[in-house]
Amino acid sequence: MNHILVVEDEPTIAIALQDDLEEEGYHVEAVSDGLTAIEKTRGRGFDLVLLDVMLPGKDGFTVLREMRKSGNLTPVILLTARGQEQDRVTGLSLGADDYVTKPFSRQELLLRVQAVLRRAGTSRANVYSFGNIQVDCERGEVRRGGNPIEITALEYRLLLLFLENRGKILTIEKIAQVIWGPDTFQSDRVVYTHINNLRGKIEPVPAQPRYIVSLRGLGYRFDG
Repeated sequence: MNHILVVEDEPTIAIALQDDLEEEGYHVEAVSDGLTAIEKTRGRGFDLVLLDVMLPGKDGFTVLREMRKSGNLTPVILLTARGQEQDRVTGLSLGADDYVTKPFSRQELLLRVQAVLRRAGTSRANVYSFGNIQVDCERGEVRRGGNPIEITALEYRLLLLFLENRGKILTIEKIAQVIWGPDTFQSDRVVYTHINNLRGKIEPVPAQPRYIVSLRGLGYRFDG
């Protein structure tokens, strides 16, 4: 299920967007100002952001600029009542993936959402991004803010497992089977140790994990 963040300060439009997208099977979260949008895109992974340009706090262009500056490559479709060519150029030059001018039809927007997600899905197997971390699968490299960080082969495989199953619960048994093999026994403590080591390299505050979240009695879930 794709996760979509809707950033729209007009309640009627936000509700309509959320209803239409959820009806199509997307998981949707909605916020109404730029400051909250920036915080949300830092704190969890979304597959797409629908971003209004005219927002309180910080406008959509500023939100998009800060996302891209931090290394966040999440696809963005700008939504705005502005129709001037310069605004479209500005949005696309800042890294927007598409630009839809209000008013727009439900069908047009859904088709654009599908197209952007389809294009993003083609590249997602090569590069993953969350917060200021990028995982380049072609190079086998993990970067923080554009700078490579030291990571073991096991930690790399563990990180890919979480990224490929983000938002899903992974039990200790499942992690051990995938990382070490179905016929290899590993104690829970060994799994804990490697996860904590990985947290130390990718979490802003390892003692308070934002991305690899512990679920008591269940296992772990990746929220990046």
